[in-house]
Amino acid sequence: MSALEVRPFHRADRDQLTELVNLHVAAVIPGVLVSTNTVLSGLERQPAEFVTDPWVSERATLVAEQRGTVVAAAHLLRYRSGPEVGDHYRDAGTVEWFVSRPEASSRSDAGEAADLLMSACLARLARWRVRVRYAEGALPAPAVYGLPRPWPHIRAVYDRAGFRHTGGTEVLLIARVEDLPRPETRPGVTFERTLGECGTRFTAYERRRVLGFVEVDTALARPERHTRAPGLADIGNLHVTPAAGAGWEHRLLGHAADWLRLSGTDRLLAYEKAADSAAVDVLRAAGFRELTRTDRGWEHRPR
Repeated sequence: MSALEVRPFHRADRDQLTELVNLHVAAVIPGVLVSTNTVLSGLERQPAEFVTDPWVSERATLVAEQRGTVVAAAHLLRYRSGPEVGDHYRDAGTVEWFVSRPEASSRSDAGEAADLLMSACLARLARWRVRVRYAEGALPAPAVYGLPRPWPHIRAVYDRAGFRHTGGTEVLLIARVEDLPRPETRPGVTFERTLGECGTRFTAYERRRVLGFVEVDTALARPERHTRAPGLADIGNLHVTPAAGAGWEHRLLGHAADWLRLSGTDRLLAYEKAADSAAVDVLRAAGFRELTRTDRGWEHRPR
């Protein structure tokens, strides 16, 4: 491969990097594009990660350039070793995300770029002398985390570099709000709307007894974060007490959906552990369909 260079990210790369990031986002979730400002801000800090981001001591972004074109890029984080850092992250280094054009990730000569970039990532982690090396696919976009199944070319790079999947798998689901249940009234049952931990909360009460609640976050498409993510929200929490009985997930979703229709939201995301098939089935019965699966937790364990 001629004129191939692996080097630190330059600000002049910003438009090409954004295009490369958006190609990967589009393969996971339809209709979402992140802005250049979002990408650049994500290289400096992760405001949504208010617990773990303060533990980061160093960041690095590397790119592979061929004939003036950025064909692969990666963002690395180094976590501090102090007692305030959680055990999992203490003195850890992570490939926070890795993106590459598919032709730059194959085993052919044209795939040299991604492997050279990954070698540079591992060399940087070695210089940092971290205790453990992790990998992720957490791009600055809603619902893009872990290593999504639509990125087999990135999985191949991770496999060749010695990263192994050590965590769980989550199912990403999506529903058109129009397909969700309609709100219903029941004698003796009231619904209260409040601010929850992960968005607007709808709680069902029966004679002051909590039956369950659902929280929806409609702030996924804030203009300073995303160029285009129209009408998108996600479920932050969905909980029904064991004594409430069957069907309350659908009733809670019905009241949440009515609120989302008023706000102009037309799609709702949900996330469940793949191992919890019952929870996935409840969402499917309510109008959700599987969008993809993502494998969380990758650790460098070369054979």
